[in-house]
Amino acid sequence: MIKRILVLVVAIQFAGCAELQKVVNNLPNGGVLSQEQIGNGLRQALDNGIKNQVSKLTSKDGFYRNELVKILLPQELQAVDKGLRKIGLGNLADEGIKVLNRAAEDAVKTATPIFVNAVKEITFNDAKNILLGEQNAATTYLQEKTNTALYSSFSPVIKNSFSKVGADKVWNNLISKYNSLPFVKKVNPNLTQYITNQALKGVFTMIEVEEKGIREKVGLRNTALLKQVFALQDNR
Repeated sequence: MIKRILVLVVAIQFAGCAELQKVVNNLPNGGVLSQEQIGNGLRQALDNGIKNQVSKLTSKDGFYRNELVKILLPQELQAVDKGLRKIGLGNLADEGIKVLNRAAEDAVKTATPIFVNAVKEITFNDAKNILLGEQNAATTYLQEKTNTALYSSFSPVIKNSFSKVGADKVWNNLISKYNSLPFVKKVNPNLTQYITNQALKGVFTMIEVEEKGIREKVGLRNTALLKQVFALQDNR
């Protein structure tokens, strides 16, 4: 079978990108990828990250049983955890961690529409920079485009999720018990803000996992366009 090697034809306005031009010059003749195809290829890569990885986080234990993104207690609550375990309330401490992760799983369900809009807005210049950028360049692009909107979306959902999954009752009970212990420094953490930030961190961690896989493993490029576009990256 004759191996097809594609040539990228870049519009004059982008000819100033020396690195991209070097990639083009090193490829033999044999085919053409348009600007639109390159952009669509990067959109497919990000869509895969959303579909294959972010969707996993919305399922039960999507955060809790994923060591890459599992949400642990903030520093100010580490003492609460240790204190409760010392008096035989380890089960309550474990439940406290679990419901925090449940709230994050619930909030991530609101992320997909925000991501979809950001992916649609990728320009050829964005795609060029992503393609020739670092291993997490696509993830970084998506993070820059969506972080503010995601935070605004996640925060009220997580606040409501605390009630929905019972986290408010668990943590009110947990903190109340801890604060009643003698000689401890009383705590009153802002758990909504903390879980919102941790949920965002988990989302982008999983998108980065998918992006790195597509960049490094040809077998994960599951469409013809992904194979064609990332072949350009391989040859830079």
